[in-house]
Amino acid sequence: MGIKYLERAITSAILEAANYFPVITLTGPRQSGKSTLLRHIFSEVPYRSLEDPDVRLTASTDPKGFLNQFHEGVIIDEVQRVPELLSYIQTIVDESPERKFYLTGSSNFALLNSVTQSLAGRTALFELLPLSLNEIREVDDGKSIDALLTNGFYPAIWSGKNIPSLLYPNYIKTYLERDVRELLNVKNMEVFHRFMRLCAARIGSVFVASELANELGIAVNTINSWLSVLQASYIIYLLPPFHTNTRKRLTKSPKLYFTDCGVAATLLDIDSPETMNRDKMRGHLFENMVIINELKKIFNAGKNTPLYFYRDSNGNEVDLLIKKGTAYDCMEIKASQTFHSDFTKGLLNFKKNFPDITGLQQVVYAGESSGKYKEIEIVNFKEQ
Repeated sequence: MGIKYLERAITSAILEAANYFPVITLTGPRQSGKSTLLRHIFSEVPYRSLEDPDVRLTASTDPKGFLNQFHEGVIIDEVQRVPELLSYIQTIVDESPERKFYLTGSSNFALLNSVTQSLAGRTALFELLPLSLNEIREVDDGKSIDALLTNGFYPAIWSGKNIPSLLYPNYIKTYLERDVRELLNVKNMEVFHRFMRLCAARIGSVFVASELANELGIAVNTINSWLSVLQASYIIYLLPPFHTNTRKRLTKSPKLYFTDCGVAATLLDIDSPETMNRDKMRGHLFENMVIINELKKIFNAGKNTPLYFYRDSNGNEVDLLIKKGTAYDCMEIKASQTFHSDFTKGLLNFKKNFPDITGLQQVVYAGESSGKYKEIEIVNFKEQ
């Protein structure tokens, strides 16, 4: 497969925002395609990467001179490397709003703190995750679920630039270690690697920091600090629990997912579709893929729709709740290719307890047949 640019669904939201804001800020994990996207849709705009030491030195020692090179606008990659640039950009766009700045960053901590202080009201913020199921539709060649889960969704895989067995181990060693070392003083990287593997083994489970702390022999505060860095680096996503004013006892801790199942599969030592098919984590990784795909759809639309899961003290559960106005669309996710009425138990229970706020109900599964069961939609995961 030759190297191919894959159109990103977020493009239209960015283009619309560019009509109204002098600054566009695009965050997301490393290698999710941020700079490729901006250079594609704003192809006439100069590009500078602050990963380049010479460019970074110029930007940090003479920020005014660096920015004044670009009379109409510039794409600045990894802008969190020189956060002081943001104050100068603020002054420029206040005086000359016709000048445009397109910024990317892969550290949510470093970038968003600076952006909210310096560019509030002047920038549109977007988040770009790896490719969605819809974005790979033209190039997936009917790949099996096991291949999708093993491949993950990073653009380098689907554009033909790289292969999973090379990309993900090196991604973990280089980008993750570097980001961690910059944000935290991790004395023992081996323990941190074990922490990441333990997180991968808990995909789809309620996250309890004390469990990992006990297993690794480190403090709970350390676990929470490491987790926050993986969240800030867009590696881990915590799905919050649903809460409402009710006497029902509901789970209060979040569920843990990875923003890409290819990274998670590598941490779990799953290196092929054949291995994936036999692995006990397959169903959890399938759930991960479907939930993160919903998150991608929200980000790609430039929205901030809240997502939750539901679980009560009796074990009744719904995998995903999507807030739509005053109601919640409900989704149960199964890796099975065969529909069973048992799949609807949690959905029916939720509607019984919360009839006034229950919206669309779906079972998203791996089977080909679509239909309805007691007003619950049964859909293939690629059609979600």
